[in-house]
Amino acid sequence: MSAHEPVSDAALDQIFRNARSFNGWQDKPVSDVQIAAIYDLMKMGPTAANSHPGRFVWCKSTEAKQKLADCAAENNKTKVLTAPVCVIVGMDNDFHEQLPWLFPHVDAKSWFDGQDAWRAENAMRNASLQGAYLMLAARSLGLDCGPMSGFDPDAVNKAFFADTPNVVANFICSIGYGDPASIFDRSPRPDFGAFNTIL
Repeated sequence: MSAHEPVSDAALDQIFRNARSFNGWQDKPVSDVQIAAIYDLMKMGPTAANSHPGRFVWCKSTEAKQKLADCAAENNKTKVLTAPVCVIVGMDNDFHEQLPWLFPHVDAKSWFDGQDAWRAENAMRNASLQGAYLMLAARSLGLDCGPMSGFDPDAVNKAFFADTPNVVANFICSIGYGDPASIFDRSPRPDFGAFNTIL
């Protein structure tokens, strides 16, 4: 069943137009129930062959956040430590092993067997999509996001994915209730004509 009615302007404001990437956080927790709710929305977003290559580590404890902060660029350490939760959006380069149950209609696993570079490309593309879905899901549930790429991926992989070397970090994202004092004026957004072509 398809939805045919646009969502409300208030919802669009919350998810897109008024949403910001936060650098600081209010001292207000994010519960495990909220984390699960984010995932349950995010997982409904499309990925190629329903592959779901995203792997997510939710750093919520002080110890986990400190371990992640130790891998972050200096200007991102506080953003990790002060957020209620910071999620590592990883990607499984062996995602094809799960295709027999995720995409049972055909033998999709065989499309990727022995194709390491092709799998890595698909894992990056589709896990990145899932990371974006995660942010939209969090915003739709009344939370704020602070995505970051300023970290040492090798250090994150060693600290969090050493037992699963097929999984590597893509980006990280703090989630919580943003502190309005932590943001600056919104940067320019290009008009449609700047980067779009209709043929």
